[in-house]
Amino acid sequence: MKAYVVGNAALDETLSIDDFPRPGASIFGASLSRDLGGKGLNQAVAMARTGLPCVFVAAVGQDARGREIADRLAREPLTPRLTQLSGVATDASTILMAAAGENAVITTREAASALSPGQAVEGLAGAAPGDLLVLQGNLSAGTTGALLREARARGMTTAMNPSPLQPYFAPLWPLVDLAFVNEGEAEALGGTGHLLAQGVQGVVLTLGAAGAALITAEGQTRVAAVPCTVRDTTGAGDCFMATALASAALRGVALDAKALTHATRAAAHTVARPGTVAAFPTEAEFADILGRAGQPS
Repeated sequence: MKAYVVGNAALDETLSIDDFPRPGASIFGASLSRDLGGKGLNQAVAMARTGLPCVFVAAVGQDARGREIADRLAREPLTPRLTQLSGVATDASTILMAAAGENAVITTREAASALSPGQAVEGLAGAAPGDLLVLQGNLSAGTTGALLREARARGMTTAMNPSPLQPYFAPLWPLVDLAFVNEGEAEALGGTGHLLAQGVQGVVLTLGAAGAALITAEGQTRVAAVPCTVRDTTGAGDCFMATALASAALRGVALDAKALTHATRAAAHTVARPGTVAAFPTEAEFADILGRAGQPS
C-alpha cells in the first residue's frame, strides 16, 4: 500500500512571544526556528517516517523558498512530486508561539491554490486500488473535487482533514472515507453525525488533552491522551492524523483504537519539542512508537 498526500508546502518561521497581541499593538518577539511546514507537507513527512511508502504532491514557486523546500524534502524518506509554478510565490507560514505553549498560525496559500486539477491528478500517477489519498483544506475547490473523484475511480481510500475550513467542502463528503476533525471543526461542519450521514465512513475527533475518538455508524471508540509537557503544538494534529492512518495501513487493517493510540504517542512526542517537522519523531522513534523496532523496512 502507498499513500499519496496532496496539499501545501511551506516554510515555517516561528516567533516566541509572551502573549498574543491586541489589534494595533506592537510587541517584541524572538526567532525560534525556520522549518519545513504546511499541513500537506507535515502529514507526508510524518507518514513517510513511519515506513509507509509515501508520495507528496504540491506546488511551489520558482524562488528561493521553493528550492529550499525541495532540498530539505530530498532528505526525507518520501517521493516528492513538486510542480514549480512561474510567477507564484512559494507558500510560507508565520507562527506566533505564546509562553503558555499555544500558537497562532498565519499561512499563505498562493501556490497551493494555484495547483490546477490536472497537475494534481497527474501527481496520482501509479496509484492503485487500496492506496490512500490524503487531503487538507488548502487546495482550490476544483482541485480538491478532481482529486477525490479520481481517487474514487482508482479505488483508493480517501482521508481528509478539512482545515482550514472551506465553504466548498459540503458536496464533497460523499467522496470522503475518513475525516479527521477537532471539536471546533466538527461543530462548524454540523457535528460528527452529520458527516456520517453524508457518507463519511469514519470520523476521528481529536480532543486535545482528553485524547481522541473514532466514530462510525457502529459506535464510538475513545483513547486517552499521553501526558506530556507541552512546548510547541505546531503540527501536532498533522502528525496525529498521519500516524493513525499509517499505523492502520502498515498493519493492513481498518482504522482502530491501536492506530489512535499510536497517534497520541506520536503527537505527545511532537508537542514536547519545539519546531514543526523537526519536532516529529524520527524514523527510529516511529519504529519504537509503532512497535516495529527491529523489523525489516
